Amino acid sequence: MSIDLGHASGYLIFALIFAAYFMALEAIFLSFARRSSARSAVAKRLSVSDEAPASDQRMALVKARQTRSLSPDGDYILPTIWLNRLILQSGVKLGVTGFPLIIVGLSGALVLLALTLTGSVVISLPVGLAAGAGLPVLALMYIRQRRRTRFEAHLPEAIDTLVRSLRAGHPVQAAIRMIVREMPQPVGPEFAIVADELTYGLDLETAMKNLHRRVGQQDLGLLVAAIGLQGKTGGNLAEILGNLSSVIRDRLRMRLKVKALSAEARFSAIVLSILPFALFTILAVIAPGYYGDVWSVAIVKPLLVVAAFWMLVGNVVMYRMVRFEV
Repeated sequence: MSIDLGHASGYLIFALIFAAYFMALEAIFLSFARRSSARSAVAKRLSVSDEAPASDQRMALVKARQTRSLSPDGDYILPTIWLNRLILQSGVKLGVTGFPLIIVGLSGALVLLALTLTGSVVISLPVGLAAGAGLPVLALMYIRQRRRTRFEAHLPEAIDTLVRSLRAGHPVQAAIRMIVREMPQPVGPEFAIVADELTYGLDLETAMKNLHRRVGQQDLGLLVAAIGLQGKTGGNLAEILGNLSSVIRDRLRMRLKVKALSAEARFSAIVLSILPFALFTILAVIAPGYYGDVWSVAIVKPLLVVAAFWMLVGNVVMYRMVRFEV
């Protein structure tokens, strides 16, 4: 069997172009997320001291909301609520126009790339637009999940810091400021916004609800419920939060155990999802005529569409089988 080096080098060039676009997209989101900032930058970020002028504190709060695609009053600003919520919970600082500009730029690049590969406007236009809109959304979902995981890992420690400060006799706002100073991202900056909202008249329960909306982490709902219950019925807030910290740690331990037990099934699902594309790419490189001989047959393309649909259904089923809620 002879290998057509011209076709092989062409496929390699196209693969490198795809990889370059994906790496550029990842670099854009990493630069907006600023995940590698040091703890000193975290303390500086929104850690406004009590002696700072009120106007400076107000402007810091407004700027923090606007960079997270919120209005100055903390409401959603984009007409598509689910997209606004996704951008907010991912923690990227895109503002109002950042994400649409990324979609437009990436869509244009992918349309040109698809047009170069296929030579058909009818195929390249919908494929490029769908990929240009879908890939940034998938990237945001991935960043949001990683951010939630980091927040979940540090939440019990943050609650313990709050409990120790309350037992030492500090007011709630001072205790929250201690979390801002001592906790890394994303916990510190998020609680900094909570402290600023308390400064400007919001009650503790409302500020914590806003925190839950910005992060979307599941255990924060328990924290909001505990604070709301204590505000309505009274009681020792430090003791309530101390018990809640133990509950959240147990839930985290259970999640990690379930994740370890389902690791084999998740790996199998990933391999089964990648295998068809890997085989197609390998055959296209080592034997370009393997698919070329039947590509012009009328029934081939409809069969490929049906196969892709059923593969998508299978991937959804496998994902649901290996995903457990604790």
